[in-house]
Amino acid sequence: MCMSEPSVGTDVLGMRTTARRKGDVYLLNGAKMWITNGAVSDTELGDIFLVYARTGDKGARALSQFLVEKGAPGFKLGQKLRDNLGMRASTTAELVFDNCEIPAASLIGEEGDAVGHMMRNLEIERLTLAAMSLGIARRSIEIMNRYASERKAFGQPIREFGQIQSYIATSYAQWMAGRCYVYDTAAHLSLESGGHRIDSDGVKLFCSPMGKEVADRAIQVLGGYGYVGEYQVERLWRDAKLLEIGGGTLEAHHKNLTRDLTQDPARLLR
Repeated sequence: MCMSEPSVGTDVLGMRTTARRKGDVYLLNGAKMWITNGAVSDTELGDIFLVYARTGDKGARALSQFLVEKGAPGFKLGQKLRDNLGMRASTTAELVFDNCEIPAASLIGEEGDAVGHMMRNLEIERLTLAAMSLGIARRSIEIMNRYASERKAFGQPIREFGQIQSYIATSYAQWMAGRCYVYDTAAHLSLESGGHRIDSDGVKLFCSPMGKEVADRAIQVLGGYGYVGEYQVERLWRDAKLLEIGGGTLEAHHKNLTRDLTQDPARLLR
């Protein structure tokens, strides 16, 4: 799902990649950045991409969506990105389109439809990322709960100390709250239509920092052991950070929620 560009992230309507029709083909020009699964190696692209490009001059109706396959003339791998803070098993890449020629039939829907497609995809993605945060939190709680029973200090398990109890209990309560929100949002999200942005944004806004905070507490409970790879919580903490950025930043969720609640204040009474 190729939206982000080297100089365009949250402001997707500012994308510069263009698609111009020329007879029975479209010519794509531009670059996409941070594309998950964009490459399978340093030299090989992924197989199939949903690419958003500008077919008009301005506004939401200027964006269209295309199916682009590896091997299309003018489509190449810019670079496989390295040195990620976390999610290091996820290959991200820069994609380059230089007069990339694709059949006109590769247009998905009609010209100018892409913003609607994008919003529906993002609703599902944001719920999924919230669920990933939930998994990070659960794993972190399991590790620190077990460690707090095994590790002793001053003659007793460290779970007997109030500070450790606060870390474990607060983490569990926040995880359960996030779990309820994730499952409630999943139960009400329709795959047949859009219009679920309030809670797809809200659940990610709550769960992504929650997952990182719980992983951070797990590191604190484990002390030096939490800082090294053996107990895995340092990796969970690093992985959790991306979920505050990818699929929509926390700041974007603040903006969307505030605007949507202004337009639909009755939602607070449901």
